[in-house]
Amino acid sequence: MAKQKITIVTEIAAPLERVWAGYTAPEAITQWNFASTDWCCPRAETDLKVGGKYCARMEAKDGSFGFDFEGVYEEVELHKAITLVMNDGRKARTTFEINGNMTKVNTAFDAEDQNSIEMQRDGWQAILDNFKHYVEAQ
Repeated sequence: MAKQKITIVTEIAAPLERVWAGYTAPEAITQWNFASTDWCCPRAETDLKVGGKYCARMEAKDGSFGFDFEGVYEEVELHKAITLVMNDGRKARTTFEINGNMTKVNTAFDAEDQNSIEMQRDGWQAILDNFKHYVEAQ
């Protein structure tokens, strides 16, 4: 049975190259990859090529919980698209598109079975919103 896809979108007031760099550079990922201010991303690693690994450590700031979000890149098309296959087999595909003086970022990902669709969408959207604020502040 096919997994349900969830889509999140944002438009960022920044050039495509800066958006791409913010999305793919480990030192940038640690600045935005969390859904709320009581969480952080202390470490990120990317090997940005097909077959390369991705890992971002996500932790509650109070130390009560943390996990590694990991996957392998299935698609890397410079300044256009990235597909990540997560360790549980789900996929997330992010596309980047120039839209006037904005860069549109669109992520479609396979839902998991433990949390509601709304919770998953809201959490991923919060992370994407953090990304937007991070890039626009640079």
